[in-house]
Amino acid sequence: MMADTTTIDDLLKEASQLTGASWAALVEREAGKWRVVAHYKLGKKLRAALVKFLGSPEVDSWLSGALSGGQSRSVSLSASNQLEAGRLYAFPLRGSSQAALVGAGQLDNAAQRVWRLAIPGMNAASGMPEPSPAASVAASLLTPDLDSESPYDLPRALERALTAFIRLVPVQGGWFAIRRGDSLEVRAQWNAPACADLVLAIDSHTLLRRMNRNLTPMTVSRGDPLWSQIPHKGLKSNTRAWISVPLLIGQRLIGAVGLWRASAFTGEEWNRLVDLATQIAPALETLITFAEMAGHLRRLAMLNDFALTVSTGRSLDQIARRMFALLSRAFNTELIVLDLFSFDDNVLQEYRINDGDLVALLRSIEGHPIESLLASDVKIRLSDLPPTHTLPFYNGAQSGVYVPLRFHGQSIGMLSVENRRANAFNSYDESLIVLIASHLASLADYTRVREEAEGRARNLGVIHEVVQQVVGLTDPHEVAERTADLLARYFSYELAAVFIADETGKLTIGGFGGASRKVVKRAMKSVEYPLIGGITGHVFETGRGVFVNDVLRDERYIPIKGWQAGSEICVPIRDGSTVLGIIDVESSSRNAFTHNDYLALESLAGILATVITSADQYRRLQDTIYQLRETEMELNARMEAQRLAENRLVQAAKLAAVGEMAAGIAHELNNPLTSVTGFAELVMEDLPADSASRADLDLVIREARRARDVVRRLLDFARQSESARANASLNKVVEDVLTLTRHLIHANGVELSLKMQDDLPWVSMDENQMKQVLLNLVHNALQAMPEGGRMEIATAERQKIGREGVIVSVSDTGVGIPPEDQTRIFEPFFTTKADHGGTGLGLSVTYGIVSDHNGEIELVSQPGLGSTFTVWLPKA
Repeated sequence: MMADTTTIDDLLKEASQLTGASWAALVEREAGKWRVVAHYKLGKKLRAALVKFLGSPEVDSWLSGALSGGQSRSVSLSASNQLEAGRLYAFPLRGSSQAALVGAGQLDNAAQRVWRLAIPGMNAASGMPEPSPAASVAASLLTPDLDSESPYDLPRALERALTAFIRLVPVQGGWFAIRRGDSLEVRAQWNAPACADLVLAIDSHTLLRRMNRNLTPMTVSRGDPLWSQIPHKGLKSNTRAWISVPLLIGQRLIGAVGLWRASAFTGEEWNRLVDLATQIAPALETLITFAEMAGHLRRLAMLNDFALTVSTGRSLDQIARRMFALLSRAFNTELIVLDLFSFDDNVLQEYRINDGDLVALLRSIEGHPIESLLASDVKIRLSDLPPTHTLPFYNGAQSGVYVPLRFHGQSIGMLSVENRRANAFNSYDESLIVLIASHLASLADYTRVREEAEGRARNLGVIHEVVQQVVGLTDPHEVAERTADLLARYFSYELAAVFIADETGKLTIGGFGGASRKVVKRAMKSVEYPLIGGITGHVFETGRGVFVNDVLRDERYIPIKGWQAGSEICVPIRDGSTVLGIIDVESSSRNAFTHNDYLALESLAGILATVITSADQYRRLQDTIYQLRETEMELNARMEAQRLAENRLVQAAKLAAVGEMAAGIAHELNNPLTSVTGFAELVMEDLPADSASRADLDLVIREARRARDVVRRLLDFARQSESARANASLNKVVEDVLTLTRHLIHANGVELSLKMQDDLPWVSMDENQMKQVLLNLVHNALQAMPEGGRMEIATAERQKIGREGVIVSVSDTGVGIPPEDQTRIFEPFFTTKADHGGTGLGLSVTYGIVSDHNGEIELVSQPGLGSTFTVWLPKA
């Protein structure tokens, strides 16, 4: 029934005028919050203050106690309150979750009686009849219409369902839980905030275990032996009775309601609760099913977002930023940490949220909170860790899931997701995080290796430039000054310093570079031996490099007058076990350096040690420079090879998938085509020579044979015949193919040019298959030159990424292939000759044969100028 707010407003007005109240309001508790239903003399500002006041947990508990006890109560208000009253009175409406609130200075007993007399009228006006003695009637009236709720608003529906139980029998408090596996998860509570998000293991509670086995309500009174076995959270000191009512679908437990109060539950109340639970259960199961389906769809959408956004990131920073945004939306938390091993597994690159921003840090593995977890193969929950563990990462986190990132059996880092709510992650959430972590591991490892390789290649190039300018220098002062200046210039460091030990072993020889060099040099003049203590002194004494993201958190740091560092890298210049000096770079910002900076300085320190030790080592230094160049070239070559290998893997996967499909289609079509051809030929033999139907049948036979040829080519594509390989010369294959096609080449007005190497090495191949490859390439070239042109076929010996082999190339001066089609030219059924009967299988078959021979095929084409297909095969 809809509340008659006009009648309620009149009752509030009349009662307020009779009692001299400052204001009055009818409030209702719904979905865990209080809302104002009707009011008198409650302005906009005062109403907002009242809603804020009711949102306090203490006020909610006080007012809920009035509802559960069914008795009016009052509380004095502080002088600074914004409710414009000295005292607040609460008069509960029987059998409902509503109460009349009255703000006044002081109400005497007569005034309070006036308000109590007005309550029945408000009950009737709000559509809340007095409880009926008939249990079935009460249960029917109080059953919430769960089917009318939004199927995705499960929390609100559970609040309404719990309210129905509270209205049915007077209680002190209660909770509503749904079953998840072997546990009951509390999803709604009334006057029991301690029970929010409570998880009750069924097998760990004797009463819940019995209820699950017997499928009947369980009630316990204080003093019973089982009283100690009930969940005590939320109970009052005067609680005397506790009951748990199961929600059943057939013989299956789907949830439970827990209620408690100061007096025992009667048999009639027992029956009411059971009837209400019976009526609610079907709608509740439907609602839970819809909610789980919605959650499943959200998880699928999240994985789709991962594939579309995170996996397309070009760098680790971009991947981390997109992944953090995705996890934050999905799990409603920003407490996320991603740790990845560096390339040499010495430090962790850590991404986390600081003051709302994503930051990247470099941290030592030793002493890191996840050090003991990295060897694990399974997820770890925060609740599974001992209280003495250094996790969680974020202050205030109450729950967390920590998933190791593993790739090819090796640990490469860890994904951590935390939340400030207890039990924030259910089993579905944990499974989703594990699935995301598995995808992230391969993506992060590939990106990390690529970035490390690119960064090292860049740094090696810069180091090469620096070394070229200091090599051959014999004066240590000049070496220090030149190196520091070049470091600051090439790496854009704010401060770069190089110190070299003199003959007495003191670091008195120094050079500075960067924007802050003048300030530091002035400060150093007043210090005779500047590197006793501090980070630089520690590195010189121990011979171990130091990487500090925030120097203010490092007790070894000693500030320099006029200069305040934020982050610092210091590495020793060593010759064996002897420390010859140090390289120190600093920035005024925290977290300014990367692991690549550290590696670059270590590499440079090794080279400087050679320069400093003796000028006689110049030759060795030249060898080092040569190795650096070779390494840079090798890194670039490997990166390019990796890119080509990935493209070939993608193409091979497409060929395999289409091959399976083509085999099925070919087998399905071959039999009916054979029947069509055979019966058509039989009919043709029986027809007179002058029959008008012979032309039609002839057309049927031709088209059926053409279709059968397409099917045969599909089968050739899907299932290559057994390869009979032997050592042979590609020149012979070319000659055999030209014997078959030379007439066709001349008939098309094409000029043929041959450039074949005489002493061409042999290759291991199936000659018939390689003839098919060359025939396909020649036919494609002829079709690209409908008006004639020039074709060149060449063979030669060629090395490819350290592997010896031979090539055969077919070039034409035809129409060429557009750039947008070149990446798809080897895909099955892709053709640029659809108007001329092309099937799109020729180059796919060619690609498959060449790949099966451990070879490669490449295309170079320019629209309007022609194309060149080059096949490379390894030497026998």
